[in-house]
Amino acid sequence: MDVVFKALADPTRRSLLDELFREDGQTLSALEARFDITRFAVMKHLKLLEAAGLVVTRRQGREKLHFLNPVPIRLVHDRWVSKYAEPWAAGLSELKSRLENVMEKVFEIYIRTTPERLWEAITDPEIRSKYNFGARVTSDWTEGSRFEMAAPGAPGPLGEGRNLEVDPPRRLVQSMVALWSDEVRSEGTSRVTWEIEPVGDSCRLTVTHDELRDGASEELYGGWPMILSGLKTWLETGELLATPGSLMYTDR
Repeated sequence: MDVVFKALADPTRRSLLDELFREDGQTLSALEARFDITRFAVMKHLKLLEAAGLVVTRRQGREKLHFLNPVPIRLVHDRWVSKYAEPWAAGLSELKSRLENVMEKVFEIYIRTTPERLWEAITDPEIRSKYNFGARVTSDWTEGSRFEMAAPGAPGPLGEGRNLEVDPPRRLVQSMVALWSDEVRSEGTSRVTWEIEPVGDSCRLTVTHDELRDGASEELYGGWPMILSGLKTWLETGELLATPGSLMYTDR
């Protein structure tokens, strides 16, 4: 956590995160134009944010796009804020409650585990329910097959879709229709990509939620930081998060 706190300590780096919060997937040139500092200085700040896991980059043609990764902030919240704050507290500092003009969201987290164990945690219904708001995802996990998301404590199905690519234990691509509310149901089909890369004694898990409608409801993608925080917590400690959201569809 020290590297995250260090990255957040600088006002320029916080402003860069605010810019990516306002409009995700920006190039270096676009970000540079919003600050009265040199291009080199902006690059240096972005590298520190990348090292802290707060920014994730992705190539698109010749351009390098920068995405805000809120997962480390969620982990800071779970570790240092939630136990002191009221149950409704769900964010830090001045981060807004809604993202605008979102087409793609990228979330990244490092988990001390093996690719095989991580794949199992993603695809096993009982394990999935431990960090996915109590919801189980069932499928035969073959390419082209369907999956369904449900929970005993839910009033009805929570989601459904199709497995577009299945490459264990490295990559899973799924189309998804969320069903847990009328608002997300109206958003239609989006796509979720899970990518697992071994790094030393750990794995880097990148979750990309894209093919989102411009201005899509945050309810559709806003739960990913809590889901991934719960996944990391369970795999590394065997414990469950006890935040209000993580208990949504459980009997606890």
